[in-house]
Amino acid sequence: MERMDAIRARRSVRTFDEKKADRAVLEKIMDFARKVQNPYDISITWSLLDAKRDSLSSPVIVGTDDWIAGKMAQIPHAEEAFGYTFEKVVLYAWSLGIGTTWIAGTMDRQAFEHAMRVKDGEVMPCVSPLGYPAKKMSIRESLMRKGIRAEERAPFGELFFRGSFDTPLSPEDAGDFAVPLEMVRLGPSAVNKQPWRAVIDGNKVHFFVEHRKGYEPGKWDIQKIDMGIALCHFEIGAEESGIPVIFGIERPDLSCPDDMEYIASYTISSRKE
Repeated sequence: MERMDAIRARRSVRTFDEKKADRAVLEKIMDFARKVQNPYDISITWSLLDAKRDSLSSPVIVGTDDWIAGKMAQIPHAEEAFGYTFEKVVLYAWSLGIGTTWIAGTMDRQAFEHAMRVKDGEVMPCVSPLGYPAKKMSIRESLMRKGIRAEERAPFGELFFRGSFDTPLSPEDAGDFAVPLEMVRLGPSAVNKQPWRAVIDGNKVHFFVEHRKGYEPGKWDIQKIDMGIALCHFEIGAEESGIPVIFGIERPDLSCPDDMEYIASYTISSRKE
């Protein structure tokens, strides 16, 4: 499965079919996770956890005991690095027939952090169950998806702009950035808030996070994890479209609303022959 196909097809899974996932498949996912590199070159430690063995629980997950979790040093850009890396992992898992969902709050966090041996100066932002999706969602999952309008995404022009935040961008005017930005638009985010915003400036695209009330950062910022997902999707869209891009942090001279914070940029280098 191409990664863009996985982006289009994947959904969060909270109801699993009770069948134990094949151990070899889980090990493939873990091996993949340990090899994924992120643009910030921040190391993440991954572990495969067992709900029964490690006394783990989440009120929104049924039908599986297998979980994947990652921890890292609490340093600048850790959230973006985690979001970028974990999204590659969940897309890979989907390509193997394994369902996942990002869990940050609806879990016994103390138990998970104990199982992960999280130390002072480390953070474990999110975890995910691993398993085969059930043929039918639970009533709770169906209601949750309906509540956050999980199938919906904001229009292209509400998320992406040209030159400044005053000029909405259409897919037709996005040029080489059209497909990568559409991959960003399709991305998952906490409670489906879609905090990513991007401004095209020549051969560059600058990414910003739109901070929302109720998501004030504590030890870590959930919306910056969402931005890592956005960066991951953009890069996948560019790579699979044959568009070479270079990651960077430039702090562009752009006027932006008070609730916006610059995250990173991608620059088209030169088109492959």
